[in-house]
Amino acid sequence: MINREIIRIKIVQLTYAYYQNGSKNIDTAEKELFFSLSKAYDLYNFLLALMVAVTKESQRRLEIAKAKARREGKAEPGSKFALNRFALQLEGNKQLQEFMETQKMTWADHPEFVGKLFEQIEQSQIYKEYMDSKDDDYNTDRELWRRIYRTLIQENEELEQLLEEISLYWNDDKDVVDTFVLKTIKRFEEKNGVKQELLPEYDSEEEKDYARKLFRATVLNADEYQRYMSEASRNWDFSRLAYMDVVIMQIAIAELLTFPSIPVSVTINEFVELAKYYSTPRSPGYINGMLDAIARHLSKTNRLLKPIEPKTT
Repeated sequence: MINREIIRIKIVQLTYAYYQNGSKNIDTAEKELFFSLSKAYDLYNFLLALMVAVTKESQRRLEIAKAKARREGKAEPGSKFALNRFALQLEGNKQLQEFMETQKMTWADHPEFVGKLFEQIEQSQIYKEYMDSKDDDYNTDRELWRRIYRTLIQENEELEQLLEEISLYWNDDKDVVDTFVLKTIKRFEEKNGVKQELLPEYDSEEEKDYARKLFRATVLNADEYQRYMSEASRNWDFSRLAYMDVVIMQIAIAELLTFPSIPVSVTINEFVELAKYYSTPRSPGYINGMLDAIARHLSKTNRLLKPIEPKTT
């Protein structure tokens, strides 16, 4: 699950902190990097568990409503949502259960939020259409939760605030992790039952190696990379730059020089996007131009041994 987008984000954060905290112990910083990445995987599981928590809340309220209906001699409310096949499969998922058993955090600690989210779902047009529909199969049930997640969980400011309170590591993770939760919903198949596989923490050792090499190259070659920045621009003045701009370009140069299989344009585009989020409004355009100039300078001086493609940004 942990991909290069998440890794780049974490390395930007950790490199900035590495220079700010003053200790500059690279082994400690590397451990912090991998711990931070593991917290992104925790968030993935925690968001899957949120759907289970909402389903359990709906089941709890359904039993109360049924008991009331029986006392009053009225028709019992429908149980379609509470018995949603996809949600029940997720609830019984072995991997998710085993993971959550290792965690101190649980949605049971946040009943008000879970209850409010269920009420928002219950009042939504998506829910009404689902309950009124004659379609009653697994695919319909799974599609309901995909739509709920996209409309009521993916863009949920209250949820984002709550997650930030639970873990500082999750401040910038949710947007990326949401895409993996949605991917997981789409991958679920009824025939797999409780043994349905969730996304692994890492797709391969290659991603771990990428994270380790990129961070170490960034820190260990900092002086060299900053010299390349100066060589590429005679008018370079570090004092006039946002410090985050220097950090972002330093990491980008590390990626350019350390990973021959990553196209130059991909590296530039990825770090320009990070500048939009982490630095000043003027930074993306400036970093885009500077990284292009730096790449061409490194290529001309035979230090960058891969082709430079036309810019796509």
